[in-house]
Amino acid sequence: MADPVLSVRDLRVRIGRREIVRGVSFDVERDATLGIVGESGSGKSMTVLAATGLLDAPGAVVTGTSTLGGASDAVSTQLVGASPRTLREVHGGRIGFVFQDPGTSLNPLLTVERQITESLEAHRNMTRRQATDRALELIEAVGLPDPQTRLNSYPHQLSGGQRQRVMIAIALACDPELLIADEPTTALDVTTQAQIIELVRELQRDFGTAVVWISHDLGVIGQVADDVTVLQDGQAVEQAPILDVFDRPQQPYTRELLESRPLVGDQGPPPVDSDAPVLLRVDGLDVRFAVSTPVGRSTVHAVKDLTFQIRRGSTLGLVGESGSGKSTVAGALTGLVEPHAGSASLDGSDVFGVRGAAAKALRRRISLVFQDPYSSLNPRMRAGAAIEEPLRVHRLANGKHGRRKRVEELLELVGLPGGFASRYPHELSGGQRQRVSIARALAGEPDLLILDESTASLDVSVQARVLDLLADLQRELHLAYLFIGHDLAVIQRMSHDVLVMRDGAAVEYRPAAELFDSPEQDYTRELLAAVPPSRPRAAVSGD
Repeated sequence: MADPVLSVRDLRVRIGRREIVRGVSFDVERDATLGIVGESGSGKSMTVLAATGLLDAPGAVVTGTSTLGGASDAVSTQLVGASPRTLREVHGGRIGFVFQDPGTSLNPLLTVERQITESLEAHRNMTRRQATDRALELIEAVGLPDPQTRLNSYPHQLSGGQRQRVMIAIALACDPELLIADEPTTALDVTTQAQIIELVRELQRDFGTAVVWISHDLGVIGQVADDVTVLQDGQAVEQAPILDVFDRPQQPYTRELLESRPLVGDQGPPPVDSDAPVLLRVDGLDVRFAVSTPVGRSTVHAVKDLTFQIRRGSTLGLVGESGSGKSTVAGALTGLVEPHAGSASLDGSDVFGVRGAAAKALRRRISLVFQDPYSSLNPRMRAGAAIEEPLRVHRLANGKHGRRKRVEELLELVGLPGGFASRYPHELSGGQRQRVSIARALAGEPDLLILDESTASLDVSVQARVLDLLADLQRELHLAYLFIGHDLAVIQRMSHDVLVMRDGAAVEYRPAAELFDSPEQDYTRELLAAVPPSRPRAAVSGD
């Protein structure tokens, strides 16, 4: 048997007095994919960054060994403690990296061509002409349409999925022995995620590259990995082939990760009384934006003649890919976006046409929870102050003591101790920050809560707990939800009715049970097919 492409033994990372990574060992074989899975803070990225010599945290001390090479005719290189010169030769040349957010990984001032040719000129000593020809081949290999035009594009001119394909092209430019994919699909739609997963598998077959795929979602790991290392608190708690992890998990933590995955076919929410009154009614919503382009002003038709309704105590799932117009609908309902045409009424009160005090009173009845709780909370404001702000604005509690007591009640309502009021956002976990955001949204005592991808950035186990919390709050407070998402498994779990959008228009609008049992439109079936299944790919393919 050939030596592994990467062999890591007793890897440890200490920052100050705290040991972040504790004695992790693993091997990555040629043509194989190792999945590293765990929740945020488990040490996944820290482990791989330390193993590849890319960790640059102040005061970090890395011990153990990490050996690259030994497969085929590769030169064996010790990465832990390697010199900067050695690491510069290895990074980009023998190890390629694809990170979670291509928007921050790509240089906004350089064209796609220059960002690909840079590593070819540095590591393969190619001329500019040779590097450009190779860049064009790579753009074609990763499946970008109109490759020549894409080479001359800047990152902001590409979609999220296209930017991630460019990152993969850059990572594979020098035919690396090892590809590190750190949450490369977390920020993408399920359909784009499925395309990226398949693309990496095809390129792995073509180039023979070993892959380390990092994720918090065992459903994604099941579609890409041959072997799995499960990390918890910086320690490998389970290491086994993918089928063994799915069929015979040995650790409670692994079983928790498996049970937390949202799956199409899971039971939806309990039915709502058929006589429940309609709370929100939207008719013919039309939203257009004027944008500047290289050839002049243009108009983007973001939402096209959209009609729907939400009953009290029920949830409407609004689903579609990025750019389908979902968040624009939320913006129109909350006054952040001016609609071009259409009407909306909340309990008979006009939503779009009101001004002044009437608009302020109406906005209190519609609250919005965003996707990223860290960026939606003021980093300089304690959690209690953030929750108290709507109470002051809308005069919903009497005096300072009354507001403080109401803040404690809201924190308890979302499952947090009252003492969390004194904490800043950076002192909270992702799930705790989202609970604070929900408490803040509930402070105005709304009738309708709009949840815009509010669990998409969370670990699957944390996501499951937040979804349970939302279901409990709906029952207790008789809230109506507009639940916006791109993952149909999550939408099914939460929704009574589902509206599927594409390019700003309604594709399918039906009760959730009917839509999931027998989708009528090809696009809906495509979204359903893109959700990672309950069984790993190896079980289906017989690999």
